Amino acid sequence: MEVDGSADKREQSPSHSQQTISDDDEIDYSSKQEFYDPKLDDKDESWVEKRRHGNATDAVLSCPACFTIICLECQRHETYVTQYRAIFVVNCKIKCEDVINQKIIARPGTGRGKRGRKTTEDRVEADAIICESFKHVCCSVCSTEVGVIDEEEVYHFYNVIPSEA
Repeated sequence: MEVDGSADKREQSPSHSQQTISDDDEIDYSSKQEFYDPKLDDKDESWVEKRRHGNATDAVLSCPACFTIICLECQRHETYVTQYRAIFVVNCKIKCEDVINQKIIARPGTGRGKRGRKTTEDRVEADAIICESFKHVCCSVCSTEVGVIDEEEVYHFYNVIPSEA
């Protein structure tokens, strides 16, 4: 009778441990699975070279939030070394509803006095006021703002991660 009692307990077990098959039994160990493709680096390099057309660049730019590549060809800003400009970009979207208008005072000539300071006569010269408008540029994957685009369709990136090209 004890044998029958133990059989009833196995059937009532919530996990039915006698019927459970281990995951190890389902894995086929006879073939070695490759988790790394040795040719993948060469494929990636040819993809980048095809996109860059062999041109040199100052950096390859990535989104700071999701590390998605944003630009393969860019030029570093002369003054601000953390800023870049580019014409051809990938994985970017322009926010057309957000327009930034900025007034820039452009002074003609570099009239300077003896010690390199501007004289009062130079300051009185006609200053040209230029109004430029910019639109925000965001990463198309995570919507992080990475820069702006101007009226001449030049992208100016300031919130990016540069990497060696």
